[in-house]
Amino acid sequence: MKCVFWVSVALIAYSYVGYAAWLWIRSRWRVQPVQRRPFTPLVSIVLVVRNEEKLLEEKLHNLRALNYPAERREIIVVSDGSSDGTVAVLAKWANQAGVTGLNNVECRGKAAGLNDALATARGEIIFFTDVRQKLEPDSLQLLMENFADPEVGCVSGELMLGDPCSGEANEGIGLYWKIEKQVREMESASGSVIGATGAIYAARRELISAIPQGTILDDVYIPMQIVRQDKRVIFDSRARAWDAPNLGTGREFARKVRTLGGNYQLLQLLPWLLGRSNPVRFEFISHKLLRLLVPFALVAALVTSALLPGTLYRTATALQLAFYGLSLLSLAQLKVGVLARFADVAFTIVVLNSAAAVAFFNFIFGRTASWGQVNNAAKIQPQMARGERF
Repeated sequence: MKCVFWVSVALIAYSYVGYAAWLWIRSRWRVQPVQRRPFTPLVSIVLVVRNEEKLLEEKLHNLRALNYPAERREIIVVSDGSSDGTVAVLAKWANQAGVTGLNNVECRGKAAGLNDALATARGEIIFFTDVRQKLEPDSLQLLMENFADPEVGCVSGELMLGDPCSGEANEGIGLYWKIEKQVREMESASGSVIGATGAIYAARRELISAIPQGTILDDVYIPMQIVRQDKRVIFDSRARAWDAPNLGTGREFARKVRTLGGNYQLLQLLPWLLGRSNPVRFEFISHKLLRLLVPFALVAALVTSALLPGTLYRTATALQLAFYGLSLLSLAQLKVGVLARFADVAFTIVVLNSAAAVAFFNFIFGRTASWGQVNNAAKIQPQMARGERF
């Protein structure tokens, strides 16, 4: 039982602290700088939307306002079975130069929509974004500078949780996300990032293959396929997009379950990720897979410390209970001075690990949280069917 306790503690410590510490050391003795310079290739900006009439027009204005030569970019928007006014918005914008709208009458999922966009795209570089986030004016140009380095195959920008005027959120998920971005920056400085930020990333078109239908994490699937082709996936914190730090507890939890569940799906789609042919196997396991085991390690550490005799284990039990008690303060929205910030962090960790546990059981019982809804696991296969073009 002691062995279970200490292995659980070691796993938790490595996942949250140890891996970051190792990256910090590696990023200092094995620096791999990117050779950036001004670069303006033809870029295809792609996004897939479903029932987003309220946000789509604002997003298109945001994309058109980017500081990048208009003649060196095109915008491709795929409507995935929208039943609101999204199609009407697309029809309106499709009459403007540089904007192409594709309307898939049936809901086929984001991956299928991206494949449709890729089949239409003319750009040397594909820039992926989502409808909700607002891109800073220089973000596209800054990302492109990285592609002047022939070793770079994919570049991820930085997602800021907060408001451009008041700054990034420092509590709860905002603080956790800041730590996550530091990990990505250190991975990038000394090698490749394990995945990209879905709202703002770009990749060389020649390195992108068809995305299997039903793929949840295209922003990990595509970068990992590029790494396998001996190209780097890097993180550029200069290129930024902004999003709300909290979309609502229920929606945020469902999104995390879907994202974490996507890691299990990746192992089905790309079994080589755990093999020797994966040049970032150690990083993938440390960054993605071990975190999926943390919720079970937390339970094991609490149960075993409660059952083991001795002052050390009684103290460990008390500390764990105090930690979970702090998370309840945040849940109850009780602002208790300096404890409020620690309570927010505790609550965020509890929520994320609860989502990881739910994702595991969804995987075991064959349930997959698909793009925009929760469905039974779909058959995964490449699909390139095209929809109506405006």
